[in-house]
Amino acid sequence: MDEDNLSVVLHAKGDLRLEQRPIPEPGPNEVLLQMHSVGICGSDVHYWQHGRIGDFVLQKPMVLGHEAAGRVVKVGSAVTHLKPGDRVAIEPGVPREVDEFFKSGRYNLSPTMFFCATPPDDGNLSRYYKHDANFCYKLPDNVTFEEGALIEPLSVGIHACRKAGVTLGSSVLICGAGPIGLVSLVVAKAMGASQVVISDLSAERLAKAKELGADFLLPVRREDVPKEMAQRVEGMLGGKPHITMECTGAESCIQTAIYATRSGGVVVLVGLGAEMTTAPLVNAAIREVEIKGVFRYCNTWPVAISMLASQRVNVKPLVTHRFGLERAVDAFDTARQGLGIKVMLKCDKNDQNP
Repeated sequence: MDEDNLSVVLHAKGDLRLEQRPIPEPGPNEVLLQMHSVGICGSDVHYWQHGRIGDFVLQKPMVLGHEAAGRVVKVGSAVTHLKPGDRVAIEPGVPREVDEFFKSGRYNLSPTMFFCATPPDDGNLSRYYKHDANFCYKLPDNVTFEEGALIEPLSVGIHACRKAGVTLGSSVLICGAGPIGLVSLVVAKAMGASQVVISDLSAERLAKAKELGADFLLPVRREDVPKEMAQRVEGMLGGKPHITMECTGAESCIQTAIYATRSGGVVVLVGLGAEMTTAPLVNAAIREVEIKGVFRYCNTWPVAISMLASQRVNVKPLVTHRFGLERAVDAFDTARQGLGIKVMLKCDKNDQNP
């Protein structure tokens, strides 16, 4: 282990730097990881461009990155289930206390949660990073580091599909074919959805959705009318979908989601948009359409690893760009421009493989 701990640090809105940081020492219940693959999330780009997301405001320099996998190089004195050399995927959210949310199994809702690359907590886009050992999960030999890093966005899809109640025979509309819409697609199909319609502005992203198993593609334009879009969905499926997963946060898409979903169905709001949104709530109410929110995920890493190891889901096509850690600024610019789907940074100088 050399002393190079190059890290990607956001100092202020628009001020992204590569700098050396000390290699951390793991505490009793922590492990030190040599990072291998870290994906760039839309939230990373948003912090870079705006310096905040909602109430989370950058106050001091922060290491970015939370979609990550690496190799254990040192374990804390109380860690028994991991050893140096183990390949692990990192769950970036760690409860700080055993509160009511932790006890009920919904630790993602804990207000005191540690979460990588959410102010004021540092992320893991660096050569070396320490993390709570209980939130590091061993990867089977047939699951790559990049797949391990993609468990983070995949977990959003798993959590959303669980909340929606996707099951054998479900018909599903997914609004948005970005990374989260696409992982929601592959999870919905793995959970038994019989027909999935996915919409997007981008023909490139819809083509990727087709590659990943979408049954129907719905190109949209910004000027489209939500009620008319809902009718197009119904025409494709021969009926309204049981479930809609809204993955854009756009007001018009939220409206479409409600109009499109069949009576007694479920709309899950996955994408985050404006704080205040106009939506046809009376339409939902009189048709008993349930509207559910999701915030990140919880209890998803084990099932995600099983899905990947058994090849029930395939996330490899999501990675369209790869950069060495030294080219992080170029990688972020690529992600900012919306080029491709998932930009992956390779943190290990001696191992640039997937």
